[in-house]
Amino acid sequence: MVYRLSWSRKTFIVFNYAFLAALSLLCIFPFVHILALSFSSSSAAAAGAVSLWPVDFTLASYENVLGKQEFLSSFVVSVKRVLLGTSFNMLLTVLAAYPLSKEAGQFRLRTAYVWFFVLTMLFSGGLIPLYMTVKTTGMMDSIWSLVIPAAVPVYNVVLLLNFFRGLPKELEESAMIDGANPFVILRRIYLPLSVPALATLTLFCVVSHWNSWFDGLIYMNDPSHYPLQSFLQTVVIQRDMRFLTPQDIDMLKLVSDRTNAAAQIFVATFPILIVYPFLQKYFVHGIVLGSVKE
Repeated sequence: MVYRLSWSRKTFIVFNYAFLAALSLLCIFPFVHILALSFSSSSAAAAGAVSLWPVDFTLASYENVLGKQEFLSSFVVSVKRVLLGTSFNMLLTVLAAYPLSKEAGQFRLRTAYVWFFVLTMLFSGGLIPLYMTVKTTGMMDSIWSLVIPAAVPVYNVVLLLNFFRGLPKELEESAMIDGANPFVILRRIYLPLSVPALATLTLFCVVSHWNSWFDGLIYMNDPSHYPLQSFLQTVVIQRDMRFLTPQDIDMLKLVSDRTNAAAQIFVATFPILIVYPFLQKYFVHGIVLGSVKE
């Protein structure tokens, strides 16, 4: 029996594909424009002649960006932050989600601890107490001020504990009969089965640390310690004159603020564009399984 689509169904499918295609183009257009702007000359950018294709193609903006010591040092700071921050996030997320995924009979204070975590999502002490805590603990102007305050992402803990609760309990029971302790069960059973969820949460952590800029501005007194996004904020949004050198002034003759900023934005976005496709295949699967359970 051959199933034939009705006329209304065909119309809906065509309209749906057309709408999604148009929406995708609208999302891609700004990025393509920035890329074209970064490869264009300063005069073309100033005249507003650049749309989706470079005008007067030049690599001067990228030579300027990649030759800046401040940009390279902030890039290194961001890489360190992502590596340290993501490692801390995933380690503490797993260690918190595993016991909280147990039933109340196995972990008596489970409900109290869950509410303790959830309340931190609803209420916070505010920016000033957080700043005073970071300052009092001696983390100001160090990489740890960007890592420790956000070491336990509660939203990720909730997603992962729900994912753990969806795994068959018989696997854990059989391992306990064989004499496995909780750490062995976590390492040998739960983690291998949770690759989609772990990959998704890793992507969340990487993007969050890479894109964060505000904490770098308030915790770093020395601009040379800024992470990349904080440095870009001072360049793209509010020009920081401390970064201008005589060489920068000469370079401004070849590149404009717009082309220079576009090149920096693209270089800052490029690492995420490289990482994202490798984790995308786990994204939908991991989030759905980690969010629909009780």
